[in-house]
Amino acid sequence: MSDQALPQPDAASAPADVTSDPAASTSASVSALLAAQALRLVEERFPDALGAVLGGSASRGTARATSDLDLAVLLPDTGTSRREVIRHEGRPAELFLHTRADVPGFFERDRLLRRGTILFIYDQGIPLLDREGDLARVRGRARALLAAGPAPLTGAERERSRYVLTCFLDDLLDTPPTERYEQLATADFVLREAAHLLTAHHGAWTGIGRWLPRRLLAADPERGEALLAGHRAAAERAETAPLAAAVEKVLALVGGPLREGYVQAR
Repeated sequence: MSDQALPQPDAASAPADVTSDPAASTSASVSALLAAQALRLVEERFPDALGAVLGGSASRGTARATSDLDLAVLLPDTGTSRREVIRHEGRPAELFLHTRADVPGFFERDRLLRRGTILFIYDQGIPLLDREGDLARVRGRARALLAAGPAPLTGAERERSRYVLTCFLDDLLDTPPTERYEQLATADFVLREAAHLLTAHHGAWTGIGRWLPRRLLAADPERGEALLAGHRAAAERAETAPLAAAVEKVLALVGGPLREGYVQAR
């Protein structure tokens, strides 16, 4: 589409039966509001933008009145790639700004980090603007990289993850329930490291924050659920056995616990 904004996404992106579900209808309305605000932001602050796509809760259909804007903007090569947080029309907006020439480098960084943050925004976000088809090409590249999966762990990385997870599992089992701060902090780390290792084992994308359970369950519903339920048991009831059992099953996939004999090369 040449030199114009794409059609507003509210009707196209909402489910067909949205009117029968008040919650879905509300979310669709909020998503449409966020898309309109995001497009105004791009037009006001980046009039030379080649393309723009709105990610986050708006693109997932889970937007709330308090949701912020997660916006990727494709800039001409005369611009500067950066990450910027601003407030637009009273709403926080996190901007991922990339020149056309810099996009491949950001995509490769995402692949190596194995989280795919930028890739997912470009692939799954709501397209707002595509002046000369550049955004469509970038989205196609993002989609191909996501389908191919993240960079696999090297042998050294996998062994280090086994060792680190084993060490913190031992710490978790060794921490008495009376030491709740230490127990909770250790359980958090155990969950993160186990999720990292499990998603890597399946060649799947991982995540942080709210995305950790989402990516974990997508990669391995059974073992992922066991890890999350185990973490909840530790948090709510000071019971570490369920989390420890779930971690043991993850470690069994990659050769079991690793303690003595581990060597980390410089």
